[in-house]
Amino acid sequence: MRDFSERRKIQYPLLADPDSDIIRSYGVLNEEATGITKGMARPGYFYISPAFIVKEKFFETAYTDRDSPNNVLLKLFPQLVEGNGRDVPSPYIKLRLYQSDKVVSPGSRFTVTAEIELPPGTHVYAPGAKGYKPIQLTLDGPAELKLQPVRYPEAKVLYLPAIQESVPVFEGRFRVFQDIVVSADRRFTDSLSVGKILTLQGHLSYQACDSTICYLPQTSAVSWKVEAAPLDGERSPKAIQHR
Repeated sequence: MRDFSERRKIQYPLLADPDSDIIRSYGVLNEEATGITKGMARPGYFYISPAFIVKEKFFETAYTDRDSPNNVLLKLFPQLVEGNGRDVPSPYIKLRLYQSDKVVSPGSRFTVTAEIELPPGTHVYAPGAKGYKPIQLTLDGPAELKLQPVRYPEAKVLYLPAIQESVPVFEGRFRVFQDIVVSADRRFTDSLSVGKILTLQGHLSYQACDSTICYLPQTSAVSWKVEAAPLDGERSPKAIQHR
């Protein structure tokens, strides 16, 4: 571990746990792991408060599907990404795009975000609204990027007196999240002698309405780019290699 931290210029302490005692005490031992991964923890993070209380945890079952550190920060503190977004011209709304990471590794999970801000008194329909055109984020990307289900915020139920109906809507400013897992396929990782740019493209469709009118449905093109960096394949000196 000392060799690895010096080679990668890691400035914070690393904890050696050769018998997995601490891993067991936290209840995150991967019982199914075999071979070189035997005794390892499930990949994940604990969020610990300044009072040393575990507030949240983010763990996955597969070693090749793990949140990036920036992705965890985005989930915990989305306001930290403000100021790093990119505006996309869109009728009737303000649309700004964010991403948790610009450089990713095979097997990591990152997040792209569409932030929508509506004028006062305006709404868009939420997924599940029947008979209306709900907002929808649709993305497509290369095979190396596995798209997870889109995550929308909790909708508000709005009563529309003109038609005497209650419908789920979004108002004000809200965010739509899309998690993506970078492939850890051996053929892909072996091809990454240098960084490779991967592009996500798609569109955000929506229909904005106010108290008197529903505007024409709109579609805004969206895209994000990430660099897939090669894994560190350098081995430690033979005398200290894990066996």
